[in-house]
Amino acid sequence: MRKLLEKIKKRRTFAIISHPDAGKTTLTEKLLLYGGAIHLAGSVKARKTTRHAVSDWMEIEKQRGISVTSSVLQFDYGGYRVNILDTPGHQDFSEDTYRTLMAADSAVMLIDAAKGIEPQTKKLFWVCHRRQLPVFTFVNKLDRYGRNPFDLMDEIEKILNIRAYPVNWPIGIDGHYKGVYNRFKNTVELFEDDTSHGAKQLKSTTGTLNDPKIREMLDEETYKNLCNDIELLDLAGDDFDMEKVRNGQLTPMFFGSAMTNFGVKSFLEKFLELSPAPQPRALQDGDVIEPDNENFSAFVFKIQANMNPAHRDRIAFMRICSGTFEKGMSVYHKQSDKIVKLTQPQQFLAQERTIVEEAYPGDIIGIFDPGIFGIGDSLSDNNLKLQFEDMPVFPPEIFARVQPKNSLKRKQFEKGIKQLSQEGAIQIFEQKGTGLESYVVGVVGVLQLEVLEYRLLNEYGAELLMNQLPFSVARWIYSGNQKAIDNIKGLDSGMLVYDKEGSPVILVNNEWSLNWLLERNPEIQFLNVPADLKKI
Repeated sequence: MRKLLEKIKKRRTFAIISHPDAGKTTLTEKLLLYGGAIHLAGSVKARKTTRHAVSDWMEIEKQRGISVTSSVLQFDYGGYRVNILDTPGHQDFSEDTYRTLMAADSAVMLIDAAKGIEPQTKKLFWVCHRRQLPVFTFVNKLDRYGRNPFDLMDEIEKILNIRAYPVNWPIGIDGHYKGVYNRFKNTVELFEDDTSHGAKQLKSTTGTLNDPKIREMLDEETYKNLCNDIELLDLAGDDFDMEKVRNGQLTPMFFGSAMTNFGVKSFLEKFLELSPAPQPRALQDGDVIEPDNENFSAFVFKIQANMNPAHRDRIAFMRICSGTFEKGMSVYHKQSDKIVKLTQPQQFLAQERTIVEEAYPGDIIGIFDPGIFGIGDSLSDNNLKLQFEDMPVFPPEIFARVQPKNSLKRKQFEKGIKQLSQEGAIQIFEQKGTGLESYVVGVVGVLQLEVLEYRLLNEYGAELLMNQLPFSVARWIYSGNQKAIDNIKGLDSGMLVYDKEGSPVILVNNEWSLNWLLERNPEIQFLNVPADLKKI
């Protein structure tokens, strides 16, 4: 028991959230650099070289310079085992991000110093807030011209309705920052000019405000501005309160530049000290399971096919919630009501894998999936047989009919479509009685259709014929009278399809068309997501 408690205390599992282009993947890579997991950082922007961000493993990500799937990365630093969940920033892949946040104990909110709070950042912050995740803020891109730090603090407090406590404060002005002031230690850290363009750790000089060495390195105006800023923060700012951080009322705020490594090390060290160890996880019956429960439990939050194209493998990522995982152990799988053996357990640094002998609450591990696991599945010791709370599901808003361009590739097409559906990348529907050898796919963002087309061709060898459909609203339907569904009234311009579980779904053009159906079909219930069917 003591060993388990010690392991839990040293685990930190967090997600990084931001608007696209705020520098999230770059920050992730620099944390790995300081953690010693990599020794040379490659910029995502460096298209002309062969280097790409470590966390962007899929070829399309390297070409587009965006993350389209959540990466899971582990490293050790300062006695802590760090599990980073690097999520897509692009809103078209927000479903993947929402599911990943279910596996995190805290979140790092990345903000562009010039742009402040952007729409996707705001949306993801509120998801974290509803999940009661403590949020830490990193203001990025201080190597460029940006907004006044006080203005950024004010914007966070007004738009997100959360107080901000700057843990460090930038020294300098308008993209010409020389270092940061640590408010906890009352020390100044001044950075050397970076000639490696962020590829290596940044050297720095540390001392107090009264240290002659520090005074000599700062001009008089910069020194006076810093003293005035500190005085204002101490007099008018909030006091630091860890309880408020845990309750989502206060966000610790850090300033730096992921591109040049400015302030990254001090952020990492303070974040690991302040962020929570693995927390209790909610069960479907309203109870929770504590991480120090000696019985093993975990849930699957992500499935990824073809991470290794040579082996065409399929990996189920699971968050360990309690007890100890041991290689080769057999556990109860709630969804199949069977005992299953967890084989080939792995931890990841993007595509690099390490076989896991043991893992503990908070750890993220990948296990070989022979096709039995689904997103949201619960695994536990046989004497527990528990079910974790449901994963969030979102109704798709964009639809297309897809079929293989070459009928000889039908088998590959079928396999690819079904595997990508099991990953949660797309939702698939079928029309009954039409004789068409095709599927209707539903996605939240149009970029997901591009990824679908790309992956089917490059991973399964199946070229697509794709016709986008005019629908933007999907509703799962239920009635105690099957005839009411078979003879649904007013669906002339819509479509009746069935999801992979065989549940009926109507697709219509807009909310007006949906209201038209509601009025004419009082015997039918129209539901936002399939999970609502369980409540009937």
